[in-house]
Amino acid sequence: MAATMSNVEEIRTRAVLGEFGVKNNFRIDIVNLEENSMEFDMVGIDAAIANAFRRILLAEVPTMAIEKVFIYNNTSIVQDEVLAHRLGLVPIKADPRLFEYRDAGEESAEEQGSEIDTIQLQLKIKCSRNPRATKDSSDPRELYLNHMVYSSDITWVPIGNQADVFADSVIRPVHDDILIAQLRPGQELDIIMHCVKGIGQDHAKFSPVATASYRLLPEITLLEPVEGEKAERLKRCFSRGVIDIEDVNGTNVAKVVNSRLDTCSREVIRHDDLKNVVKLARLRDHFIFTVESTGILPPDVLVTEAIKVLMTKCQRFLSELDSPSVE
Repeated sequence: MAATMSNVEEIRTRAVLGEFGVKNNFRIDIVNLEENSMEFDMVGIDAAIANAFRRILLAEVPTMAIEKVFIYNNTSIVQDEVLAHRLGLVPIKADPRLFEYRDAGEESAEEQGSEIDTIQLQLKIKCSRNPRATKDSSDPRELYLNHMVYSSDITWVPIGNQADVFADSVIRPVHDDILIAQLRPGQELDIIMHCVKGIGQDHAKFSPVATASYRLLPEITLLEPVEGEKAERLKRCFSRGVIDIEDVNGTNVAKVVNSRLDTCSREVIRHDDLKNVVKLARLRDHFIFTVESTGILPPDVLVTEAIKVLMTKCQRFLSELDSPSVE
């Protein structure tokens, strides 16, 4: 739909004022921050913005992942294509902000790729018999050496000046205990891998989060005092910590302590004498986000990068409105 210049100015003003889903009371409250997980509140936004933010976390925040697998020798029982697929899903601990996107027009030759857009990894391992194993042993862990190939066996081969640039943060798989293949004496793997920068929209292996979800903040209101045995039953209808019992002049009275902990089970509706004394609702502009990182980047960094992507999209939209082609 064509827009007049006056409409463009109006749209720009509304965007600046935050009327495109972001209200004046918008805020972000960090509730819990751990090494690989984060819980925070987004308050004062529209559901469309919240969902856009979640989708950006899943599909548009870039990471580094194995894209090319050059198999020189694979005598294991795992087929080459299956082995390459398993390697591609191994998360790599490397900061994607320090790399550039690789040119999509480049060929898949191994010698291509530079220190600014490619990470080279190597997996070279051979299984052999353990000469110190006891004769009556039947445990493969004792009989063989290197019979279990883990992600810890993947080593980084620096390209160019990468050894100096990443001297303080060695590039490696995020987890060392991912099983890749099992070998028997005489079997070996000799593989070179290239990691490139990409986004989850292209392939799930580039997605930086294991889960990224949100829910509305529950709102529980007691319409009248609930006392005695009814208060105890009301407390059992909700998750632990939602309802508490306090002593008021020798009488047990129920009160809402933390509605955030409620799982919205609606158990209270089953009780005829309780369902009309409680109002269950949700705050429509208060979103509780849970972000679990794959370990490539800390969750707070992922949230920051997602916000930057969203801001870039908004700026691009405003630039399009200002372009001469808009009439």
